[in-house]
Amino acid sequence: MQKFDVIVVGGGPAGYNCAEYAAHHGKSVMLVEKKALGGTCLNVGCIPTKTFLYAAKMYHYADGAGTDYGVSVDGTVSLDQAAVVRKKDEVVKMLVQGVGAGLRRAKVKVVNGTAKIGKKDGALIVTVGEEAYTAEDLILATGSSPVLPPIEGVKEGMADGTVMTSDEILDMTEIPAKLLIVGGGVIGFEMAAYFQEAGARVTVIEMMDKVLGGNDREVSSLLQKELEKKGVVFYLSSSVKKLSGGVVTFEKDGRIDVAAYDKALMCVGRRANIGIEGLEELGIQVERGAVVTDEHMRTNVPHVYAIGDLNGKVMLAHVGYREGEAAVNHILGIEDAMSYDAVCGVVYTNPEAAFVGVSEEQAKAAGIPYRVKKASINMSGRHVAENGLSSGLCKLIVNTEKNTLIGAALMSSYASEYIYSLALMIDLQVPVDRILRTIFPHPTVCEVVREALLG
Repeated sequence: MQKFDVIVVGGGPAGYNCAEYAAHHGKSVMLVEKKALGGTCLNVGCIPTKTFLYAAKMYHYADGAGTDYGVSVDGTVSLDQAAVVRKKDEVVKMLVQGVGAGLRRAKVKVVNGTAKIGKKDGALIVTVGEEAYTAEDLILATGSSPVLPPIEGVKEGMADGTVMTSDEILDMTEIPAKLLIVGGGVIGFEMAAYFQEAGARVTVIEMMDKVLGGNDREVSSLLQKELEKKGVVFYLSSSVKKLSGGVVTFEKDGRIDVAAYDKALMCVGRRANIGIEGLEELGIQVERGAVVTDEHMRTNVPHVYAIGDLNGKVMLAHVGYREGEAAVNHILGIEDAMSYDAVCGVVYTNPEAAFVGVSEEQAKAAGIPYRVKKASINMSGRHVAENGLSSGLCKLIVNTEKNTLIGAALMSSYASEYIYSLALMIDLQVPVDRILRTIFPHPTVCEVVREALLG
């Protein structure tokens, strides 16, 4: 029976990064993946959707958006969805191959198959097919899957292809005339932005009274208005009752309404993949559909860790990366612990939105003494030069007792690229006075951070 210092179950961002990190620190490592390296993020999540959204952005600019700058295109501008899917597949293949190459360089043994976990004579055992392996430490990183809501007609629609999840829609080679999206979270929102730009008439039905989940209400509302300008129709505080024959029945404000669709996309959340064979027998604690872990990513079973979407804390690839490092550092005896105080979230629409730390609503609910500092994105010369005047902004939440930044919400070009600087300020608890003494490059969009702090 082959022995390893660390066995990682799951080859998504949390798993493969964790495996490489452990191997680079001298551990003998095996990784088990039953589908494709890269997990949801590389194959049916972050990377494919960004490829789609970039295609939409280029189409938007080519289809007349550049005329104010003297740029015009003679002839018809069109978007070939089949070509977009081919490009997406090309990007995915290249990046998945890169993950495999990185694991090989790190000398991580990769095994394809479904893992069964357990113990024998006190040792942790991972079985894949007929082969069994032992591990000093076991790291579970099996990710998550889209939730299919118990709505009448969803199961039948999945069978006949009229209803999809975010997994299937990324392989759709034709743009539907009418697309229904159930769920106005980040995934649903990005898909609404893409398919509306690509030519579909998009309707979004969301159960909450706002889009983009728990993110800042003001910025979420502003971004919703941007999509509404482009033709996306939103029904908030609404619950879907039935899908049948290309008609969705939903309830809003106590009244039943209907809307037509050709394809329907379910974006109501994701569920941790806790169906690991042997998980229950091993006695690993599960609560609310996710594996329970502490700040070192330890489960209640010694030498067993759970990272990424499996622990249900924050289902984002970049959080999984960091959790994997925290788990390995604990194994190595390096002082480290997870903190979720400065986790960035990005919506890759045009314009982009980005969030980090606490929102104004969260600060108020928690009783934190705070002050809101804002600046219009039009205070950035670069943003205006490239986009004209817009309704974007930089909104900062400052703890008035400590005079430190505790939250930020942005809607602007390049928001995804400069939100990290705000995360660092929050994580290091940099005093506002010290931030203001930092020289921001000019002309850049990130200058709006200083303008907001100056008030």
